[in-house]
Amino acid sequence: MPPPPPRPLIVGITGASGLIYAVRTLKHVLAAGGVVDVVASKACQMVWQAEEGITMPVDPERQAQFWRQQAGVETAGTIRCHPWGDVGASIASGSLRAAGMVVIPCSMSTVARLAAGMSSDLLERAADVQLKEGRKLVIVPRETPFSLIHLRNLTTLAEAGARIVPAIPAWYHRPQSIEDLVDFVVARALDQIDIDCVPLNRWQGHLPHEMAPIESP
Repeated sequence: MPPPPPRPLIVGITGASGLIYAVRTLKHVLAAGGVVDVVASKACQMVWQAEEGITMPVDPERQAQFWRQQAGVETAGTIRCHPWGDVGASIASGSLRAAGMVVIPCSMSTVARLAAGMSSDLLERAADVQLKEGRKLVIVPRETPFSLIHLRNLTTLAEAGARIVPAIPAWYHRPQSIEDLVDFVVARALDQIDIDCVPLNRWQGHLPHEMAPIESP
């Protein structure tokens, strides 16, 4: 019997600033031969135009090629794009055996609607499905500062089973570029779904000879 096909990763892309997080996620998962179902919100299209000056195609096939070009991965992996209004798509049903879903970057308006259990478009419905099925949902909020309302909504999602991975990079891996900083967040988000495909200088702990001596009082 042949091995079962890999479970797809659902990637939701909202209108939050910082779309490079989504691009780097797609780059690493596709380069590793993964299967990705992408749903970009209506606001994402407007923000992409504002931040990059490029029009993101609406047609699914053209949009898939668009994401491949942005990610620099022309042929590896499989990417399927779904219109934001297609609430009858495969990712809208719990019968699709997905590996999980990451919403990256995630706007606070999307966080609020997810916390309220709303499913006004395909992205929100797909995320709601992950929660109701007890599957992995990773939220990567990109906002600062957080208001009390933001924090309460994020807490509600965490209590419902979502993992919250703020777009906050670290420096212990000695980043040399913006991409290195972004990749740290992408790697930590994918860690929550047990996907390890981002080259990352992970923390190994101090070696004894690297520890600073303790000075006597």
